[in-house]
Amino acid sequence: MSKDTVITRKDMKEPDKFQVAATQAASWAASRKKHLVIAGGAVVAVLVIVAAVSALRAQREQAAGAAASALLAAIGGEVSSVPLPGVPGPFFPTQEAKQRAIIAEAEKVIAAHAGTGPALMAELARGDAQYKLGEWDAALASYERYLKDAPADDSFRFGALEGVGLVREAKGDLAGAAQAYERLAAEAPKMADRADLERARVLAAAGKASEARALLAGFAEKHKDSLLTPEASERLARLGGKE
Repeated sequence: MSKDTVITRKDMKEPDKFQVAATQAASWAASRKKHLVIAGGAVVAVLVIVAAVSALRAQREQAAGAAASALLAAIGGEVSSVPLPGVPGPFFPTQEAKQRAIIAEAEKVIAAHAGTGPALMAELARGDAQYKLGEWDAALASYERYLKDAPADDSFRFGALEGVGLVREAKGDLAGAAQAYERLAAEAPKMADRADLERARVLAAAGKASEARALLAGFAEKHKDSLLTPEASERLARLGGKE
């Protein structure tokens, strides 16, 4: 049983939530009474527990989603010293104030709803905000935590993988940035063309022009339908390669 499906002692101390879960489990069991009788008592007990845990998990996700509303509001907030007509806000006096607010709201979701989908997304949002503030080490840690906990097929993994590349580059670790973009291409195939373009850029910046040229020279063949092919050709030409 994974950590985010375990009924904690705190959950057990919340009668309303657990009673609702138990009621849902009982309803589920009643609708399958014939099959459960055949299955036997032990199996029935396991199935009822699984149903109760599943119901409770769904409620936890719902509660986490509601808690994340303030985070989403901060992300969508406007930087303005005065309220803007027709814009709901919130408003922040500076870009730094906005990013600080995003981090604060993200940490609330992470602390209160660890193990849920919204908490995972809050980790990614925190990393992005920390990156924009130039807090490289903190951003890298947030991105790495997200990548550790996110499923391999999570549709937002590309954001964290790209974030790692950007942070590594900002820290002057061009080799690490190139590796991050290589990983991005491998784990997020739909972003492979952008990842290869960025990897070629950091390779060139690191003095590895021959490797960058090789990557760009094969770009059109490798990414036949990419809209970035003209840009790859332009970069190759600037590096002294053939278009």
